[in-house]
Amino acid sequence: MAALELEITHELSGRTVKSLLRGELGLSSTLISRLKRTETGLTANGTRVFTSAVLHEGDRLAVDLTAAERTANVQPMPMALDILFEDEHLLVVNKPAPLACIPSSLVPGEPTLAAGLLYHLGEGASLHLVNRLDRGTTGVMAAAKSAYVHNLLRERLHTGDFHRTYLAVCIGVPKPEAGEICLPIARDPSSAVKRRVDPSGKTAETAYHVLSRSGGLTLVELTPRTGRTHQLRVHMAALGCPLAGDWLYGTEDRDLIARPALHAARLELIHPVTGEALALEAPLPEDMKKLLERDSYGRVDFSGSGVEHHILPQQIRGEGPLP
Repeated sequence: MAALELEITHELSGRTVKSLLRGELGLSSTLISRLKRTETGLTANGTRVFTSAVLHEGDRLAVDLTAAERTANVQPMPMALDILFEDEHLLVVNKPAPLACIPSSLVPGEPTLAAGLLYHLGEGASLHLVNRLDRGTTGVMAAAKSAYVHNLLRERLHTGDFHRTYLAVCIGVPKPEAGEICLPIARDPSSAVKRRVDPSGKTAETAYHVLSRSGGLTLVELTPRTGRTHQLRVHMAALGCPLAGDWLYGTEDRDLIARPALHAARLELIHPVTGEALALEAPLPEDMKKLLERDSYGRVDFSGSGVEHHILPQQIRGEGPLP
């Protein structure tokens, strides 16, 4: 059971349950509204309590987060999972390709990561995917076990409390070899799925850093500052260096690799409940390893390459150190 507890100190004494839930525990109005309608969601000293109740020093307020959860509309499905971290609030998994995160009406009945995670969690479990990956993207993904934890993590996306690093193999070499891409992204009206760089689109920022290059391929480290759909793929294509295997923004070549060569390699986050600093990594998948070996990379040091930073013109810049 995912739960929160708060002991009422002298400083907190005299406040209502609602005030404590909002101010001290950070629960949303929607979640509080759900909890107060349940028998076990809110208790003080083991007894059901309403949000209008006033608590005093020494009281213990308990919140059963699972009581307010709704059953997921996904049929659980057994599958092998590479779980990197799990506790009562949070689960982090290494997603393979080509696995979709959630069901699609276009492919009914296909296996999805959500279905596999729900089977793992058991009957009646709730699941909230925090950072989704395209079906062709591999690597580290976080899922919350309650709406409360989900909301806290979503507020921290693209901050130092939820920092993601990707590895990609692109065609050609970005010039200069490190910098930030600041190009707005919008839907491409000619396609149901494609995005494009568009001055009227939403702000999108990506830091990039060349790690190694050989032949016609380049290994780059990518850090999204924002979270637009297909952002990394669109931005690399805009540099003239689309990802290897990217059928949508580059050239499909299944002899090279059967998907866009993109991998979520590392996730650093502050646990929203315990405050623990977590650093979780997923090794480079076999198809990207083979792609690098094929292009004679040999052993590659992923810790960095010491590439100098340059000032880039207009919306592509290289100001200051990169992470």
